[in-house]
Amino acid sequence: MTNVRIFVTYKQSVFDPQGETIKTAIHSLGHDEVTSIKVGKFFDVTLAATGSDVVTAVKEIADQLLVNFNMETYTYQVMEEA
Repeated sequence: MTNVRIFVTYKQSVFDPQGETIKTAIHSLGHDEVTSIKVGKFFDVTLAATGSDVVTAVKEIADQLLVNFNMETYTYQVMEEA
């Protein structure tokens, strides 16, 4: 069993309206040192796989379901491998 966290975020070239709204709210709190915020989401996935099978499964799941490649990109992190 392997626990993987898949992070999905907007591509750098895509405007992030939610991130801009949060940045404006933070500035209103007096934290003008914040220059950028990117909003994303993550998925914790437990796989009955190890090694290269994890890489293959994560790529297929992200490509086919989790990521809109016109606007988003993804990375992943193996959290725990048993």
